[in-house]
Amino acid sequence: MQNIWVITKRELGSYFVSPIAYAVGAAFLVLSGLFFILPFFLGSSDASLRGWMQTIVVLLLFIAPMFTMKLLAEERQTGTIELLLTSPVRDWEVVIGKFLAALGLWLAILALTLVYPIALKIFGNPDIVPLVTGYLAMVLMGAAMLAVGVLSSAVSPNQIVAVVVGFAILLVLWIAAPLQNVFGGQVGSIVAYLSLTDHMGDLMKGVVDSRDIIYYLSVVVGCLFVSTRILETRRWS
Repeated sequence: MQNIWVITKRELGSYFVSPIAYAVGAAFLVLSGLFFILPFFLGSSDASLRGWMQTIVVLLLFIAPMFTMKLLAEERQTGTIELLLTSPVRDWEVVIGKFLAALGLWLAILALTLVYPIALKIFGNPDIVPLVTGYLAMVLMGAAMLAVGVLSSAVSPNQIVAVVVGFAILLVLWIAAPLQNVFGGQVGSIVAYLSLTDHMGDLMKGVVDSRDIIYYLSVVVGCLFVSTRILETRRWS
């Protein structure tokens, strides 16, 4: 655990000295604020953040690969991956430490958006349960997308490729539900189950289904497991 914590702190520190993290984070917060106030200017009186949260996860589709692109691809591009792999840390500690750093950055940015449900509570009368479960959905969705980003960073030779590969994988998972009609039958059902968006609908409505939580956690564990195996092959190659 100590090695994981050291790697996490190191990666978090690198985020906060990088202009990319500040630029992407600032753009995200500006857009999220715009999407929060825009419905009220358009005459909406719905004391709910469901539409806003669905927009947030769309933004995450684009920024998740940017947050994770450097985690392993940069190490390989600069040659520091060899030093990391020969240090007294296990491969899974490296992968988990880097993933937790990206997740910590996402949670920090998400925490700044709590001003919106607070404002909604002050000036309206929203249902608290969907707000709580909606934020849970955004945390789980973010964790799954960042895990996919870690995997794309592990298989890519540089950061640009990592962004492209990560976005491509996430886009396929995003549109998996409509593809059910293309494949049909049992294959179509499996493809639909892989959809990132299908598993957040109930959470956004305030319904907590263990199957949705298990799905997102499975994506995280699966991607981190494969990333670890990839690192192991590079260690012995």
